[in-house]
Amino acid sequence: MSPESFSGPVPLVVGVLPGQHVEVLKTARILAEGLGTPMVCAYVDEASYLVEWDPSRETHRMSLHPEKADADIEAVRDELAAFIKTALLGSPAEWTVRLLAGDPARALGRLAADVHASMIIVGTPEPGLGHRISEALNGSVASWLSHHQHTPVLIVPPAKQGKS
Repeated sequence: MSPESFSGPVPLVVGVLPGQHVEVLKTARILAEGLGTPMVCAYVDEASYLVEWDPSRETHRMSLHPEKADADIEAVRDELAAFIKTALLGSPAEWTVRLLAGDPARALGRLAADVHASMIIVGTPEPGLGHRISEALNGSVASWLSHHQHTPVLIVPPAKQGKS
């Protein structure tokens, strides 16, 4: 279902990643069910760039990595859809998956504005040296969103070890 066809309450935008801790989706599920609102689960491919956001060009999408096969994109979509379906098993909440391109924080912010989202839900940075280096170089998506959005942002930490 496309986010433009949601009827009734405005959706929640949920940032998702392959291998992400499931608490983000569990928290989004609780909120969506309690508010009776749908979820737009969005993954941002940082290796792609949306030309449509460049005012000097006509509106269209073009990847900076044209050798990246559509099969790769479909594999990511399928992986995320399976992860979301498992995490939301038994939930009556409507949801959809959107694949975006560019800077993750800005892409999620644009999506939230486009669908008039009531909230953006993201996870905290994953533990580990690689993620800390990436955050130091690129900044935290959660931090950028919390400082630059008019839409409320909920930042969900991972569960403590031994708890779920």
